[in-house]
Amino acid sequence: MNLETAGPTSSSLFSWDYVLWEVRLKLVAAGFFLYLGVFCLSHCLSSWLVATYRSLPAKEKVFWNLAATRGVFGIQSCVAGLWALLFDPVFQADKVYSQQEWSWFNCLIASGFFLLENVAVHVSNVVFRTFDLFLVVHHFLAFGGFFGLVTNIKSGHYIPLMGMLLEMSTPFTCISWMLLKVGLAKTSFWKANQWLMIHMFHCRMILTYHMWWVCISNWNAVVENLGLLHFAVVFTGMSAVTVILNPYWTYKKTQQLICPVDWNFANRAMENGSSPKPNGDVLQKKGL
Repeated sequence: MNLETAGPTSSSLFSWDYVLWEVRLKLVAAGFFLYLGVFCLSHCLSSWLVATYRSLPAKEKVFWNLAATRGVFGIQSCVAGLWALLFDPVFQADKVYSQQEWSWFNCLIASGFFLLENVAVHVSNVVFRTFDLFLVVHHFLAFGGFFGLVTNIKSGHYIPLMGMLLEMSTPFTCISWMLLKVGLAKTSFWKANQWLMIHMFHCRMILTYHMWWVCISNWNAVVENLGLLHFAVVFTGMSAVTVILNPYWTYKKTQQLICPVDWNFANRAMENGSSPKPNGDVLQKKGL
């Protein structure tokens, strides 16, 4: 975004002295509490409007509200990421060192969101006595990649913005899971949303390859710009997304289109003496 021609409103929104630690930390905190507010708002609205939500166990309510929060963050990420990818001339000209005031704002808010994700997963593990190593590592790498921007003010923003754009699938994932829980997995809308979500996961793969192309074609400059530790975190995160996460999630979402089951809590349904039906509902044992 060209802030000089964007008008006084957008200029005043993004015009901060990002060199100052207090400014960066305040925006990280703002992102944390902004999305914590989305989480709480989702709980209040769902409790009021959705009967299915009121009947869910506490752990599934947390997952429901986290899905809504991720969906909202996904919208912000798509706007910021697509602007950097397709429109902003500064990022088109320099994909290693370039920064913009609007990109600073979005990356710091995103850092606050990923901080919330880490707090949520650890608190959830303690409260519900669970531990998902895969999820913990995923959230740690995501936050570590963006926390490097907070500590290294010279770090370029193009790769982080493309990392945000990887969240393009989360609004569709949120809609898919919520409709599945309320028993609407047979509807045409759910199926159309599922097709779009699968397409977004394929787009994630293509975008990840683009990120690798930028890094490999500017390897020395990227390492110098990020610093060795930050680069190691980003490299590990990109490798995990490319080799493990994108293929696995694409497979699972495609499988879910054929057999609409809530894989996240299928074990709980079986433990309660029930089995998941293909439409995502639960078939209770006779006599219960």
